[in-house]
Amino acid sequence: MLCSLCGTRPADSADPADTRCAVCAGAADADRGRAWAGSHGVTPNGPRLDQLRSPVGLAKAVCVLLGAVAVADVLSIAAGIHSRMLLAGGLDGGFLSVDEDELTLADNLTGAAASFQAFALLATGIVFLVWFRRVRRNAEVFDPSAHSMRPGWAIGSWFVPIGNLWLPFRVARGAWAASAPADGDGRRSAAPRGLLNAWWAALIVDQLVSRGAGRYYADAKTGNGMVRGLDMLAVGDALDIVAAVLAILFVRRLTAMQSHRANLGPIPAVPRPLQAH
Repeated sequence: MLCSLCGTRPADSADPADTRCAVCAGAADADRGRAWAGSHGVTPNGPRLDQLRSPVGLAKAVCVLLGAVAVADVLSIAAGIHSRMLLAGGLDGGFLSVDEDELTLADNLTGAAASFQAFALLATGIVFLVWFRRVRRNAEVFDPSAHSMRPGWAIGSWFVPIGNLWLPFRVARGAWAASAPADGDGRRSAAPRGLLNAWWAALIVDQLVSRGAGRYYADAKTGNGMVRGLDMLAVGDALDIVAAVLAILFVRRLTAMQSHRANLGPIPAVPRPLQAH
């Protein structure tokens, strides 16, 4: 027999008269607990399963795309090394003498790698923002008090000039704290933030170095300057790989934390005796 409420899961109750599944029964019990808590001035402390949306599918897509970003970075490094060897080998007393066909091929390889990088980053950024917004909204259900910024900032914070150096981290920090494991009484334990901090630090350093390297290479006027610029771009690509790997670990960890928290089911409010005034 299927659940009389959702119609998708089998009824699972010791009471033959109760035709609800375990999830719907738990959600109903939690709603009754919240109703009691509201009438007695008690704040409910458990997630409502009907407000949660699984981030697992989006997390898998983000991780695959982050892997594509890392592959694009590897190709960019390879193209950069080829161009560097060509330019360094053509330097003679500060003057650049390189075969035009070889230089054209090197430029084409570099351009193709850059295009692949741009496409991979754009696709990854879009899917990551969708995932980030979903885990932030789930975190609001787990614990509204753990956040210093509203859910809309999960997307908006990335587009604030200068502020995007720390505002998205504040959103991630709140979602991380709210998604920490909870015991049967609804008390949340502390979740170590080492991975979160490492991912954000790598991301910021990567962005600063990559932007600086890009400007240096674009402004280079001599062969030696172009060689140094290519070296800096390779360092930026290597940092981007590190940031991508840490981002994969961060996405997987936060998604697993939210899945575990949701699997605990709704935690009813714990009644507290009224105090005499």
